[in-house]
Amino acid sequence: MYFLRMFINRVTVLLALTQIIFSCDKEYHAVGSELLLPTALKSKTFEAPVTSYQSKVNYYQTDGLPLAQLGKISLPGIGTTQAEITTKLSVSPNPLFGRYTQEREDEGDEDNPAVIDEKETVTQVYLEIPFFNNTDDRDGDGVIDALDLDPDDPQSDTDGDGITDINESNGNLNPLSEDTDGDGVLDDVDQDNATFDSENKVYEIDSIYGNRLARFDLKVYELKYYLSNFDPATDFQKQSQFFSNTDYFESGFYGEILHDGSYQLDFEELRFNFEEDDPETEDVDERETVQTRLTPRIRIPLDKAFFQEKILDQEGEAVLSYDDNFSRHLRGLIIKTENFDDDLYMLLDIRNGRIMVEYEYDEVDINGTADDTSDDTTIKESKEFQITFGLNFNTIKNTNLNANIDQEILAGQTDKASQRIYLSGNGLFSTLKLFDDGQGGQFLKDIKGNNWVINEANLMLYIDQDMYSPQEQSQFPDRLYLYKYDSGIPLTDFSIDNTVNNAVRNRDKFIYGGILEKDDDDKPHHYKFRITDHVNRLISKDSTNVRLGLVPSNGLNFLNPKRAQTVEDNFINYPSTAILNPKGVILHGSESQNHPEGGLKFEIFYTEY
Repeated sequence: MYFLRMFINRVTVLLALTQIIFSCDKEYHAVGSELLLPTALKSKTFEAPVTSYQSKVNYYQTDGLPLAQLGKISLPGIGTTQAEITTKLSVSPNPLFGRYTQEREDEGDEDNPAVIDEKETVTQVYLEIPFFNNTDDRDGDGVIDALDLDPDDPQSDTDGDGITDINESNGNLNPLSEDTDGDGVLDDVDQDNATFDSENKVYEIDSIYGNRLARFDLKVYELKYYLSNFDPATDFQKQSQFFSNTDYFESGFYGEILHDGSYQLDFEELRFNFEEDDPETEDVDERETVQTRLTPRIRIPLDKAFFQEKILDQEGEAVLSYDDNFSRHLRGLIIKTENFDDDLYMLLDIRNGRIMVEYEYDEVDINGTADDTSDDTTIKESKEFQITFGLNFNTIKNTNLNANIDQEILAGQTDKASQRIYLSGNGLFSTLKLFDDGQGGQFLKDIKGNNWVINEANLMLYIDQDMYSPQEQSQFPDRLYLYKYDSGIPLTDFSIDNTVNNAVRNRDKFIYGGILEKDDDDKPHHYKFRITDHVNRLISKDSTNVRLGLVPSNGLNFLNPKRAQTVEDNFINYPSTAILNPKGVILHGSESQNHPEGGLKFEIFYTEY
């Protein structure tokens, strides 16, 4: 049994109370009582009124987030969302291309004939944005939990070859294949698996929604607008903010197109072999040996001539002398997607996004005779140069919005309760009023006058299952987030819940809850929040009964509030977690006419004395 927090000072009384209520098979939270006689206690339950209102944000801040969104997703009963990326670029100051600085190349060196015009030339340019990959491995056996037969037992045998996962990992075998080297001899009897490269990895990519095999057009443009890190409107005293409705492409701030082509995602590890064989290792051909491995990612070629002019030809110039000069010289990129043959929406590791410029240059080979230039030859060498991403933000476009949503929003603006609650990462949210009896809070005042100890308070939100086909139910967010709407801060129940669930992702603070639960037919059914401490503060400590905000959640680690403008043109603190979850769900509102539970259920367990 978990107890959220205990405020009763008299421990002996608390123990007596616990014994009495334990038989109810509930988790209880008793606060604010006087000395209670066990014989006088009577456990009861009742449903308190709660009212839901539909709302949305017109636009919201999308810079400073831990990921970027790209693609298109259609949410049943809600609408379609499409996301683009705009990013600033950054380079290390005064980069050196080739072996010598441009100044030395220009001046030459009579004492060193190796100093020549190196003629650096771009050979390839790639834009790279990694996917997020699941690395959870609770038992440390080298097999991630999502692929492990038993994620809690390192002695499990996932591939069924008679060798445990951990022994295969430690023995440089593949725990996901009964025949590691593919020679037809199973691992448990194979004495030679030398052809298998144990460094090869299998990745479980997450945060990809829709059809992973969908094809789409991917376009990259030069950004012609300078993205300042600090806001000139505040005399550069505050950081700039960029919002989801900012679209520099539509505003005409774009230049050359750097990539335009059809694309399909590849979720395999990227492996690059050595380009040349080492003559000193006669028994090994390095051209068949992996030199570099990259995690799965978007990787597309960019225009070589553009980066020749903008980067390599600028060696030694002021535009590469420090980062701000470079940001005014090459201001960034706009990354767009179009013409999807099916929905595909990606959450990308933008913090590790980059541009890799591969180039070759001339170098003098003195053939080991520094004093004899007659045998010198000019050879080609190659290097690569990295351009990293800087400040970035998403442009979000919503289309085909369900007309019923606008009606619910208009009703909410006139203080009318909603029949349905529409939640989505594209800005749809709800506000809730607890104990809202339509009589100025008289209901709550009456409760405060009773001799009650609140043991538990639960808020239940039911999915409108009639709005979905079985195939569409995978798009529900697996968790919602309930918070204080006006301030944007968490409820105390959230803050004091230190429970941890290592078995399932995004399941910490499971007493506070908000987790999607299913019915007996394994259909998504409802979300449940336990808000006992919040209710106790309203009743026992005379806390203000503030409105609560309800949004989809992408995890409880992303709660930083972002600025957002509502349909009432007010700016609010909007939780980052709502912005980062592209999924959506339709719930029964407090005025629902077709749900046996009456839409919402606000259930309170109390002890009367």
